[in-house]
Amino acid sequence: MTTSEQRTVPGTDVLDGVRALNFTGAHIAATAVRGAEEHRIDGRSVVVNCGTRDAYVAESPRRPIPPLASTIVADTAVGQADLLVVLRVHDETAGGIGGITDEPGWNLLGEVIGDGPSTTGGRPFDKQIPLWRGPQDTLGQVEFDPAHLLRETATVGPPQPFEVRVNLWFAPAGTDCFIHNRHDFIEVHTQVAGLGRMQKFKEQDHSTLYQDVLMSPGYTTPDPFCTSGSDGSYVYPWHQYYADTDCVWLAIEYHRLAR
Repeated sequence: MTTSEQRTVPGTDVLDGVRALNFTGAHIAATAVRGAEEHRIDGRSVVVNCGTRDAYVAESPRRPIPPLASTIVADTAVGQADLLVVLRVHDETAGGIGGITDEPGWNLLGEVIGDGPSTTGGRPFDKQIPLWRGPQDTLGQVEFDPAHLLRETATVGPPQPFEVRVNLWFAPAGTDCFIHNRHDFIEVHTQVAGLGRMQKFKEQDHSTLYQDVLMSPGYTTPDPFCTSGSDGSYVYPWHQYYADTDCVWLAIEYHRLAR
């Protein structure tokens, strides 16, 4: 669904490439880390590599966190952090994480999404669905060859600039978050709290399900669902998020920029 928006927080400071994202709050602390040779993480956190080269957990054996991938780490450091998001969940007890929608900037999607097929690619969004979207923040720019990223070519071509935007979503247990196929950006998702799944369909119909991607905290869908269109757009299959339990997940969007 084409739902991107941006929100900035005046006075948000950057210290040595580390800053709090504008959706950090009482339930989830969210931090962006850019250009850090070594970033210390105290306690348990989900680390998402939103950059274009491997980051590394600073323990032996030294193993990578690849681009468009994530993991959970505790009391360690992550090195070569070109562009990370670090998420620490403060409250994911039964019934607790849903309180995140009371924090500033959260909206029920049905109250802010437009009508008609232009937002979904088919039937308009069902505004009774209890799907909540948090405020969006911009991490900065990266460059990559989208055809190579999307596995359309084995050869890396000239890089193109993209702006990286992130935001959290929430849905209660048992929620079908609506089948759609419309995005004007490359998108992947990271599970932050609860258990859910990304699903693909042959049509905008639940009976046509053909793939379930199960998601637990710390997992990112490393292979974007889309392919490149002949006009430079991105072509998605029918897909949706489904919440098995009360869920919070992170959407990472790569928006093409004109040179």
